[in-house]
Amino acid sequence: MLGAIDLAVLRAFRTRGHTPARERAARAFSQLGEQGMVWFGVCAAGALADRGSRRAYGKAAVTVLATYGLNQLIKVSVRRPRPRIDDLPPLTSTLTGLSYPSAHAATSFAGARMLSSALPAAPLYALAVGLCLSRVYLGVHYPTDIVAGAALGSSVAELVS
Repeated sequence: MLGAIDLAVLRAFRTRGHTPARERAARAFSQLGEQGMVWFGVCAAGALADRGSRRAYGKAAVTVLATYGLNQLIKVSVRRPRPRIDDLPPLTSTLTGLSYPSAHAATSFAGARMLSSALPAAPLYALAVGLCLSRVYLGVHYPTDIVAGAALGSSVAELVS
């Protein structure tokens, strides 16, 4: 039952709202989340701009890195393959063929949670959600991959907060 819902939601994301320009924009935007790089960038910029919060930015960066590492351990243990829909190929390449949990979601929710002590939370979580949704739109993650990644990132961040 859950698998059928997962596939139906993925198919809806892959068939609605697509134009060449939107697909290019989604690919470019999604690249920001590779290995948590956008979050490391925010941490570095924040540490340079706000010396009083350097410790918070450093802790956030370490948490994003730890979350990424844990995510990869889970991914190689679970070994769930990325979605394959014959008539809807993925719109971007990935580093591996493994899907669960989403590293974009895990690092994004860890980053948003940790950085919300130094920056306004709403734009951080908007960025996190956007990165997560881009992965389903591009056809490289099932929605449950995203939910699991978001839960992982949020949990790790909560533990170290």
